[in-house]
Amino acid sequence: MSQCLNVSMSRCLNASMPQCLSSQYFYHLSQTHRQTTFGVIVKDQAFLNLNSSQLQHKGATIAESLSGLPLLVRGHVPGGGPSEISKPHFTKLLKQVTNHISSISNIFVHDGAIGSSPKCDVKVRLISDSPSAMLSLSHMLWETPTRAVSQDSCPLTVYVATSISPGIGESIGLGSKENDGFIAADIERSSLILCGKAFSDSNTTKEALAALSGPVIFARGGLPLSARLLVSGDSVVLLFAPKRTFKSCRDLLVPSDAGVILSSKGLAFLFQTGGSNLFKLPASVFLASSDSSGVIPSVSKLSPGQAAYHFLAGYQNGKFIPAYNKGTWSIDPLELAKAFLSKLKDDQISSYLFNVDGGENNVNGKDFAKVVQSTLSENIPPFQAKSGGDLEEKYKSFLLSKFPDLPEEFSF
Repeated sequence: MSQCLNVSMSRCLNASMPQCLSSQYFYHLSQTHRQTTFGVIVKDQAFLNLNSSQLQHKGATIAESLSGLPLLVRGHVPGGGPSEISKPHFTKLLKQVTNHISSISNIFVHDGAIGSSPKCDVKVRLISDSPSAMLSLSHMLWETPTRAVSQDSCPLTVYVATSISPGIGESIGLGSKENDGFIAADIERSSLILCGKAFSDSNTTKEALAALSGPVIFARGGLPLSARLLVSGDSVVLLFAPKRTFKSCRDLLVPSDAGVILSSKGLAFLFQTGGSNLFKLPASVFLASSDSSGVIPSVSKLSPGQAAYHFLAGYQNGKFIPAYNKGTWSIDPLELAKAFLSKLKDDQISSYLFNVDGGENNVNGKDFAKVVQSTLSENIPPFQAKSGGDLEEKYKSFLLSKFPDLPEEFSF
C-alpha cells in the first residue's frame, strides 16, 4: 500500500488517501537501513511506494532515454584495479546529495528488490526528489513485501538527486562537462547516487545496481551471471554470448537485459521483465565464442572443467571477457567460475561450446537459436581444437596472468 509520510502529523482527508506517518518514522527507517550513510530527513512529505498512475498524478513524466553517462565505482574491485572515486569524495558527495534531498518539500521513496527469487534477492530502497525518476527506476525492481528493506541484513540504498546543482560533479573531480549527470557507486557502503538526468540512462544504472547487488546475491547462494535464456518447450537453455549475438536473436531470448541468477532453486532474473519471474534449472549451458581462425569447432560438448575454463576466458576474436561480463566487476571472476563449475557438476548440467564466427560459417539470429535447439537432440562430439594457431597458448597466458591460482580441473 502506498504511504504518505507527513511532518505535520495531520490526518488524511479520507480513507481512500494514503496513510500518513511521521517524519520521525521515515528517519528511523533511513537510519536503521544503513547506519554508515547519512540519513534523509523529511522536510514536508515523503510518498512511499506510489504506483505509476499515482506518480503521474504527482507530475511524473516519461523522460527521454540517455546512454553512456559516467559511472564511478569505489570499494572492492576484483583484479586490484583502483577505485574510480575515492572514499572521501564519495562521502562528500553523499552528504551533499542527502542534504539536497532533505531540502526538498516532497520526496518519493520506493522499496523493491533485485532478483526475482526471494531466496537470494537483494532489497533496495530508492529515495528521490523527483516523481519522474521514481517512475523510471521503480519499473526496474521486483516487488517486495512491506518492511522487507528494513528487515534485510544487506539492503542497497539509491539516492536520486535530479535537481541538484550541475556543478556537483566538480566537487569530485568530474569537471563541469557532465551536464546530463553521472552515477557513483560505493560497493562497501551498498550505496548508489544518481545525479541530474542519470536515472534516464537505464543501462548504466542497471550495470551499477548489478555490481552493488552481486556480492550479496553470491553470498546468499546465487550466481549472478551475464547471460540470457532460450526457452524451447519444456527445456531451458542458459546462453552466454557476445552482445551482437544476443541482439540478433533478441525476440527469442529472455530477459531483455543480460542478467540472470543461477541457484539451487533454478533461474531467476536480476531485473523486472514484465513476464515470468522464475524458471527451473537449465537443461544445458551454451557458451558462444567468436573465433574466425576456425581453431574452435562450430559446436562441441564440454566437460564441466572445460566449461568453467571457457566461461572464465569469455574469448571473443582475440579479446578475453572474463565470465562474459563487460560491466563493472564486484565478484572475483575466478570465484564465480569455481561456483559455476560446482553447479554444473552437482546438477549434471550439459555444456556446449559454439563458435559464432567460424570463418565462412558465421551464425547469428534465428539460425543461432535453431542450432542451439537442434544440438539438444543430437549426439555432439566432445571438444577438440582444430590444428593450427596458438589459441590454446593465448588462453593459458591470459588466464594465468589474471588468475595464477587456476584450479587443475579447469582445462582448454
